[in-house]
Amino acid sequence: MIVGIVGKPNVGKSTFFKALTLSQVEIANYPFTTIKANEGIGYVRVECIEREFNVRCMPNYGYCIDGYRFIPIKIIDVPGLVPKAYEGRGLGNKFLDDLRQADVLIHIVDASGTVDEEGRPTIGYDPSKDVKWLEEEIEYWFFNLIARDWQELKRKTKYVENKLSLLADKFTGLKIDENQIKETIKRLNLDEDFSLWNSEQLLEFVRELRRISKPIVIVANKADKASKENIEKIKKETTSKVFVCSAEIELALREASRDGIVKYIPGSSNFEIIKQVDEKRTNALEFIKNYLEKYKSTGVQEGLNYCVFDLLKYIVVYPVENENKLTDAKGNILPDAFLMPPGSKAIDLAYKIHEDIGKRFVAAINAITKQRLSKNYLLKNNDVIKILTH
Repeated sequence: MIVGIVGKPNVGKSTFFKALTLSQVEIANYPFTTIKANEGIGYVRVECIEREFNVRCMPNYGYCIDGYRFIPIKIIDVPGLVPKAYEGRGLGNKFLDDLRQADVLIHIVDASGTVDEEGRPTIGYDPSKDVKWLEEEIEYWFFNLIARDWQELKRKTKYVENKLSLLADKFTGLKIDENQIKETIKRLNLDEDFSLWNSEQLLEFVRELRRISKPIVIVANKADKASKENIEKIKKETTSKVFVCSAEIELALREASRDGIVKYIPGSSNFEIIKQVDEKRTNALEFIKNYLEKYKSTGVQEGLNYCVFDLLKYIVVYPVENENKLTDAKGNILPDAFLMPPGSKAIDLAYKIHEDIGKRFVAAINAITKQRLSKNYLLKNNDVIKILTH
C-alpha cells in the first residue's frame, strides 16, 4: 500500500511529507522545489492490542507510545501539478507517472490563498478552485490512456469473450484490476460491452474508476494562516473528506519531540513541555497550544489514518509464534502489527509473514479465543494469530 501526496507547487506538500516521515526534503518558497518523487516511511496510529492483554509490546517495525502503536507505510511526495498537466505542462507527465503506484491520494490545498494556480506567491486566491481541477487532471490522464486506442479496443471486442479484460490490460500500470472495472460499470449501470459506449459514457467511466481506484482526501493546509471563509469554501467544493491542517505545526511538534523539548504523540490534541527553552521558542509553543485548543489536532495524522482505515478499509493483525505468551521465537511480545487489506484470510497472513509459511500452512489459532482456524478464516481487526505449519 502506498499513499501519494499531491497538489500544485508551493502548498506545503513537502512540509506535510516531512512531518509524516521526518525525512530530509528540500522545502522552499518557489514552484517545483520537488522535481522528483520523495519516498519515505510514515506511520498510521492505532490503539495497540497490548492494552487488552496488559503487556508491553516490543515492535520489530514502527514504535509504540503509551499504548498507541505506529505502523509503517510507504509515502510518496510527487512533483507539483499545474493546470493542463495531462497535456504535459509543467512536470505533468512526470507527476502522473509517479502517481501510478499510489493506492490513495492526499491532496494538499493551501487554504491561506497565498499561492495562485501555478504555485506562485500571491494574495487573495480562492483555494476552492484547486479542488476540482486536480481531480479533473487525473481523470483526463485516465481518459487519454484509453481514448487514444479506443477504436482498436472496440474492434478487439469482437474476438474476445472477456471484453473487460481488454480494459483491465490498459489500466494495469495504474494498479487497477478487473474487479475495480466491474465495480465501476455496476455503479454506473453501463453495458459490459464497452464498444456500445459513447464518448460521454467513457468519460463518466474513467471518472468513477478514478474515485474507486485512487480515492482522494483533501487537506486544507496552512489553516493557522487561513480564514474560516476559505476553509468553508473548500468543504463546499467537494464530496471528499476535508481535514483542516497545519503541516508546519505538526513538523514543529515532531521535531521538538525528537529533540526532547516536548512530549507529543502524533495525532494528539495536546503536548507537554519537558525541557526549558528560550523566549522565542516558548512563544512558538504557546501559539501551537492555542492552535490545538481550537482545532483539536494538526490534522496530519488524522488525514493519513483516514486514508488507510476509512477509504482503503485496512485492518491491523498481530502474528505471533506463541499464542499463550504472545511472542515470536526470540521472546519479543507482539513484535509485528501487519496492515491487511479488506477480505484478507488466514492464508494471506501466512504468505505475508513468509512465502514458505504460506506454502506449509496447516491451520491458524486465534490467540484470544484459542480457536483453531482454517485457511479461509476471514481476518478481523486486532486479531492475534498463530500460524501452524507442517
